Amino acid sequence: MHRVNETADISRSVSGMVKWFDPVKGFGFVVADAGGPDILLHVNVLRNFGQSSVADGARVELEIQQTDRGVQATQVLALQPPETSDAVGLSDIAALDPSVVAAAPLEPARVKWFDKGKGFGFANVFGRRDDIFLHMEVLRRSGLSDLAPGEALALRVIEGKRGHMAAEVFAWEAALDRDD
Repeated sequence: MHRVNETADISRSVSGMVKWFDPVKGFGFVVADAGGPDILLHVNVLRNFGQSSVADGARVELEIQQTDRGVQATQVLALQPPETSDAVGLSDIAALDPSVVAAAPLEPARVKWFDKGKGFGFANVFGRRDDIFLHMEVLRRSGLSDLAPGEALALRVIEGKRGHMAAEVFAWEAALDRDD
């Protein structure tokens, strides 16, 4: 007779911080603010939220459940990019007024390619011929850690020293839910 784990059906919400997430492996771990064991965050749970990656140090609110293999996230409820030092940043965007970046329209885009090892890549915005530069630091500030070719995004694009570059990057589904 198969015994059912009675605690597996009990879900609860927790807040915490992403310890690490590896999109290649397809999982990572979250440390709950209240302590306890690390929480497994599977890429499919993250995809249901509309992202394929999340930056280390990002703040998350999750629905979790205890399983025979430990505590696992079942749903991402909210995600905030990691706090960054003001000293860290790209020269092209470090001096920009945040209100100027926020005033730039969100533009629909697809990832052309992104190489996490190199720390950059490019996207194409619908209706534009030129590539949009994507820098790893901008992804981190936006709560992402990696991008896949063809992934749908919404970008705030500025004119940088070497051409168009993304100043903010949002997963497509997260951008659809934004009120601004």
